[in-house]
Amino acid sequence: MRKFFGRLLMMTVALCALGFVAFAYVGDLAPQHAQVSTPVTLTLK
Repeated sequence: MRKFFGRLLMMTVALCALGFVAFAYVGDLAPQHAQVSTPVTLTLK
């Protein structure tokens, strides 16, 4: 039983580490915000 909990703990730690690395890699792929202004000509009839 003790061996089971040891493996379970190691798997949990490994998954947490993998999640942390994945978040660090993918976490800053958010789109860059930039203000875009384009002149528009309106014609009224």
